[in-house]
Amino acid sequence: MNSETDKSSDRRRFIDSNKRDKVVRIISELATIMCVLMYVSYIAEIKSNLAGNPVPLSQPLTMMLDAILWTGYGWLKQYRDWPLVISNVPGIFFGIVTILTIYVH
Repeated sequence: MNSETDKSSDRRRFIDSNKRDKVVRIISELATIMCVLMYVSYIAEIKSNLAGNPVPLSQPLTMMLDAILWTGYGWLKQYRDWPLVISNVPGIFFGIVTILTIYVH
């Protein structure tokens, strides 16, 4: 009787673990999409810079440095954290472009 209870408990933990893994995957995908959209929103800042209305340097510089750090962290982990890397690489690109367009308008 005790071994059947153990098997049932193990099965329940396995099912709970699978559900948790699915939820984590969904959250990871949504967070990746939202992060990329956040960086894509810098297109408006780039347009403003090119129109002769430069934005302050502090925001894009901070954003770019943050993206570099998170990309490096995700890349250097023992098991690469691809959602973290993928979602922050655009931040590096858009940060560089935004900063360059502050001075080239």
